[in-house]
Amino acid sequence: MSITLIATIVALVLGHLAPSLAVAVRQFGWYADLVGWLNDRFGEGSFWRGRWGIVLALLPPVLVVGFFQLALDGRLLGIAQLVFGIAVLFFVWGPRDLDRDVDAILDAPDAASRRERMVRLTDSADGSGGRSDLVEAVFRNALRRWFGVLFWFLVLGPVGAVLYRLSALAAVGDIASRVPATTRQGARTWLAVLEWPVAQLMTLALALVGNFDAVLGAWRSAGGASFGVDNRFLGAAARASVRREMADDGRTDEGMADEGSDYAVGDGGIDDDSFSGSGSGTASAGLGLADLPELRDAMSLVWRSLLAWLAVLALFVIAGFVS
Repeated sequence: MSITLIATIVALVLGHLAPSLAVAVRQFGWYADLVGWLNDRFGEGSFWRGRWGIVLALLPPVLVVGFFQLALDGRLLGIAQLVFGIAVLFFVWGPRDLDRDVDAILDAPDAASRRERMVRLTDSADGSGGRSDLVEAVFRNALRRWFGVLFWFLVLGPVGAVLYRLSALAAVGDIASRVPATTRQGARTWLAVLEWPVAQLMTLALALVGNFDAVLGAWRSAGGASFGVDNRFLGAAARASVRREMADDGRTDEGMADEGSDYAVGDGGIDDDSFSGSGSGTASAGLGLADLPELRDAMSLVWRSLLAWLAVLALFVIAGFVS
């Protein structure tokens, strides 16, 4: 527990203080090369091109990390294990800083720049190209960049963090586009299984740091109480929580009124209405923080949820020391 807590704090601090280092380190070209080699090596009808073929891409790096994890266990009074955990967590965290992506949208100098940055955020949250609003995209990115890695690091150590990150890369994004279609579908199913408990715990944290009744109602309505691996309940809970935050603060929530229409991304791109101020109806040349209050509130809720997770970890660490 203590290693997880320290490694998480160090990974967050390093990512903020040294973004250029994070960009330089968090490169997965080697994984893309491995996928390419498997494509060349195994033809149609092979296990690689089957539903669970992604195991062949996940197994080698996971075994290597697992070997070092076991070899360093207990070495140098746990310092070696701590350093290895920090290095692995920093490597698989992100890859980009979510705060910077959100700030880039809020601080965009013009509508075209904002549109491009919105697409970048929503595309990284939903590689299927379907409709996705910005609030849900923030939480989806938080799950993929932070919470998924953190949860599996807590459960399995460095090997769990690597397993999750490589599974996500194989299911969504540029590397996933190189994976055979059937294999990629299996990878997405596997990723959904990995993300289901994470999304449930994120929703619980959101209920604790936000409005409990609003989150609980949205969670139930979106099927959160079922055992299906579909975690759309997280997006529904996020939208409900942001709407309630805005209502409690006396701000307009016209852009959040319809669950399927806010900040939509579809075949035609992002709705131009998302470039006007909240309820203002006119486009702004200088798009500032107040123009997208929903996005700002979503990022605030993500940070509060992460702090809730870290607080629980700290309590477990303190309890361990006391006992």
